[in-house]
Parts: sequence; C-alpha cells; structure tokens
Amino acid sequence: MNAQRTHLPDGRWHFQHGPMDIVIGASGRPACVEAAHAAAWERFTGVLGELVQEFAALRQPVNGDCPLHGPIARRMWHACQPYQSSFITPMAAVAGAVAQELVACYAVSGVARAWVNNGGDIALHLTPSQSVRIGLYADLSRLGMGEILDGVQTDGQFEVASVLPVRGVATSGWRGRSFSLGIADSVTVLARTASEADAAATVIANAVDLRDTRIRRRPACELKDDCDLGAIPVTVDVPPLEPALVQQALRAGLKRAQALRAAGLIWSAALVCQNQVITTGAADTLALENRHADGRGMQVGSVFA
Repeated sequence: MNAQRTHLPDGRWHFQHGPMDIVIGASGRPACVEAAHAAAWERFTGVLGELVQEFAALRQPVNGDCPLHGPIARRMWHACQPYQSSFITPMAAVAGAVAQELVACYAVSGVARAWVNNGGDIALHLTPSQSVRIGLYADLSRLGMGEILDGVQTDGQFEVASVLPVRGVATSGWRGRSFSLGIADSVTVLARTASEADAAATVIANAVDLRDTRIRRRPACELKDDCDLGAIPVTVDVPPLEPALVQQALRAGLKRAQALRAAGLIWSAALVCQNQVITTGAADTLALENRHADGRGMQVGSVFA
C-alpha cells in the first residue's frame, strides 16, 4: 500500500504508511506552514522504503561502530547506543526517530511551532515563547484511530515550553503497541529529542519489573515472527498486584530513570503502574492533573498532542 494522507478538519494532517501512523500540527504564517507540510509529506513517502532496506541490520543489537547508512537508521542507532551494555536494538527508537526526521521540515522561517505525533512518540519544533500541551491517556489500545484523531478526555496533561531543553516526548509500557520486558502500564519520558526519548522510555519501562509467577510472559518471537527481541520473554499479562509490589517495581524503574537523568540522557519521566504514578526530576514540567476523584492516583499511558 502506498503512503496516504488526510487533511483533518482542525488543520492537522494524518500521514499513514504501513506501521507508521502520524498526526502533524503546526502554526505560523499560513504559506510557510503549508510549505512545511508539503515538505514533510514528500519526506514521509520515502521513509518506509528507506528503513526496509536496512531492516536486517536494524534488528541487530547495538554494539561497536554504527553499521547503518540512512539518516533515520543512524539516528535510531545513536539514540540506543548509551544502553548497549544491555540488549537493545535500534528498533527501540524507530517511532521517535521518524517523528524527529519529519519535524525538521518545520524548522523554517515562518513556522512558530509544530508537533509530529508518531503513535504517541512526539517530536517538537518550538520557537522562542512558544509552547505545546501534551495529553496522557491511560490505555490508548482501548481506542480506535478515529477517536484519537477526534480528541478524547485525557487522564493528565503537561506543558512543554520553548525554554525547556525538551523537544521529544515518548511513552513505553507493556500495554503499548511494542513489547516490553517490564510491567509498567506506561513510562513517559521527556528528552532533548524524540529518538532519545523513545529509547529511554523503552529502557525505563523494562526496568519497572519484579519477579512474580502471576505475571505472564512469552518469547517475543512467538508473538511476532520478525521481532527484534527474538526469544526474549516479554510481558503479555499483569494481574492486579499488591500495592507494595507495585511500589517495588516502580522504585526499580525510578532508580533507572534517575541514573539516566543524572547522565543527561533525559529531562524527566513519569512512571505508572496499576494506578500508582511516580515522577523523577523537573517535577514542575510533569504537573499532571489527577482526574480520579477517589484519590487512588492517576492512570497515565500513551501520549499525544
């Protein structure tokens, strides 16, 4: 199937090609925004073919020198390179890297701000004094694409302003569209770029974990033939757990997130598991609104602008 695009009633664009499902918004001088949209569409039409050419190498663990050639593939590899001491392939950053490639089309005169949302992994372009609000939703898998495009009630929101060193937001968890080794419902990361946020969210979500025989896991290759994780067990079901065990898992993830923040790899993160949420660093950035009247804590998951 060829790449397709739809102009949405509110002025955003929806690009779709294979597994890529992208919503783009921008503001600024109309002619400049229109030209940027055209440039983004032209770039988008070649992305899938470009990645397919290097798919075999993209599924190999990150190690040694980068063997990749395309700009998006190399961006994926370099975003994952800080985590090569554990098993990780460039595919951990694919959604964020694609979003980052497209948002570059909007970094031109006359475009005040833009956001490229690739299935919840978001790349931002913000000129001085500009900002964007990001919404977080508990379980995006429960919604159809039409509902996402039309807008839904979010479980929390935060604002990213141009003064912050944040131009990427990404979410990972066992409930998401990609596999996870951990039990987090979601880990949302703010970082310098979308590809860096994507890789870090994967790593932190994997760390939100504990040993419990009630948690069901299966080899990734049994769930998806061409999965880059091979026979590594991934989480397929997490039953309700005792609050103390949930806290134990969250603390394990928090420790990993704090280490990444100390190393300058992320700006902040929100970790969520079974109605409990914990954030690390720059807490004012993640000023998440609690919508649960009973005070149980907020369920937060995939993100979208």
